[in-house]
Amino acid sequence: MEDSAMENIVTERKVEDNHRQDSADLLIFIMLLTLTILTIWLFKHRRFRFLHETGLAMIYGVLVGVVLRYGIHVPRDISNVTLSCHVNASPPTLLVNVSGKFYEYSLKGEISPSEINDVQDNEMLRKVTFDPEVFFNILLPPIIFHAGYSLKRRHFFRNMGSILAYAFLGTVISCFIIGLLMYGCVTLMKQVGQLDGDFFFTDCLLFGAIVSATDPVTVLAIFNELQVDVDLYVLLFGESVLNDAVAVVLSSSIVAYQPEGDNSHTFEVMAMLKSFGVFLGVFSGSFALGVATGVMTFTKLRDFHLLETALFFLMSWSTFLMAEACGFTGVVAVLFCGITQAHYTFNNLSPESQERTKQLFELLNFLAENFIFSYMGLALFTFKNHIFNPTFIVGAFLAVFLGRAANIYPLSFLLNLGRRNKISSNFQHMMMFAGLRGAMTFALSIRDTATYARQMMFTTTLLIVFFTVWVCGGGTTQMLSCQHIRVGVDSDADNTVKRRSTKHESAWLFRIWYNFDHNYLKPILTHSGPPLTVTMPACCGPLARCLTSPQAYEVRPHKTMSQTPAAPTPVPVPRAPPPPSSPLTTWTAS
Repeated sequence: MEDSAMENIVTERKVEDNHRQDSADLLIFIMLLTLTILTIWLFKHRRFRFLHETGLAMIYGVLVGVVLRYGIHVPRDISNVTLSCHVNASPPTLLVNVSGKFYEYSLKGEISPSEINDVQDNEMLRKVTFDPEVFFNILLPPIIFHAGYSLKRRHFFRNMGSILAYAFLGTVISCFIIGLLMYGCVTLMKQVGQLDGDFFFTDCLLFGAIVSATDPVTVLAIFNELQVDVDLYVLLFGESVLNDAVAVVLSSSIVAYQPEGDNSHTFEVMAMLKSFGVFLGVFSGSFALGVATGVMTFTKLRDFHLLETALFFLMSWSTFLMAEACGFTGVVAVLFCGITQAHYTFNNLSPESQERTKQLFELLNFLAENFIFSYMGLALFTFKNHIFNPTFIVGAFLAVFLGRAANIYPLSFLLNLGRRNKISSNFQHMMMFAGLRGAMTFALSIRDTATYARQMMFTTTLLIVFFTVWVCGGGTTQMLSCQHIRVGVDSDADNTVKRRSTKHESAWLFRIWYNFDHNYLKPILTHSGPPLTVTMPACCGPLARCLTSPQAYEVRPHKTMSQTPAAPTPVPVPRAPPPPSSPLTTWTAS
């Protein structure tokens, strides 16, 4: 009984110590975010644009990582006893018999012989290391959903063909270019004896898929602040949003590549076709699930704004988890769920809930994104299995540059053959320069660091993210000036000029979809479209009245097709002469 009571006391103390340590670890990240926000305020107050908040978060993360790695040492507990036991493989769990009592231990990872005396330090660094699933299930959904929810749909659809080409075809081109170049680099490393483990061609392709996910959050923030040309903005934004989804599915398809036989890393046509089928199946399934859940997100709680906002938030987040549980990709599902909800469900929300949902997802996106970038800086020194190989790092930087160039320039040339509004050379140079890597690249690389190849890929990916965010992101303003790209563009005035030509500038397929969506889908799914009694034939009057919501008649007067009068001839109305000008009067064109 005394032994049992003593064990309970020891267990309670360990639980309390772990709770305090976990609270301290979370406090570190909260302080990092607080310091980042205060520095952002200072930078905005002083109008500094050479460093974005994501770069600041990474710098603070690096500083804290240095302190944790080299500045804090935990004395070793004398109760820890190391015994040697020869086994053929590392068991995931271990049962130990101590004086007739069995204890279960779990494998946390391998450490080198030189680090045996620093077990407590390793344990401390592990405590600030998050499970990779935290990034995918908690931090990534608000970032991806906000990207789809805040999409400028009018400009997106006007440039939809180009965006799809960059996002789909361009990402695949970049993946294979980087994969082939890195395979040549790895082959060279094997010949000169710089490779200490297995590194296969599939690993090179996986690395190409991971680093092909662009995240120009720094560039887009500066674009928005400087009011850069909206077409350039939407090309970059649309490509980055969709190619994140493509990169996730592409990496999953490469992992699914498995030829039959003992050698699982040889080329086989059937295995390649199977991976291609996995890519199409996962992407199309995720897309269908995201659109379906976005369309079915109906809220009837307009009188209770808090409940309406909470229900909208939970249904949006559940899309990601539903896709992951069904074997699809949550990133693709939640992205298209956000686009669908912004197009349909947003019109059904009350004005208060519309404003609340915008602010809620904007806040979650800001916190999650800065948290990830802070953790990137921290991981540079707290991750215990870094493999820094100069040859691989230099080859990766060169491959990423060439892969981005093979994406932008050839596709822009082909797209300009069919575009009325050409993608100018300075736009292409800016898109080439703005191919930053960020949260998605980091999340994909940290998800699996079990093998020698994955550890080297993670270390190199981290350095690529640092370089692109600090150097390319910080040089955005100078690059805009060098390329003579216009800034200070009034997007609202530009919208007024281009709004009428949106349908005519778009592809014929989109024009068909636009008419179908405006005449039938929006009246059924929202209250903002014209009533179905106006758009449907007169013979379908009873069905149209059944499917049309009462709110639709409040937005637009009820008219049937037979009752719609002909458009009257416009009568010019004389305008009053303007008042005499005065040096104190400023006139604004409406």
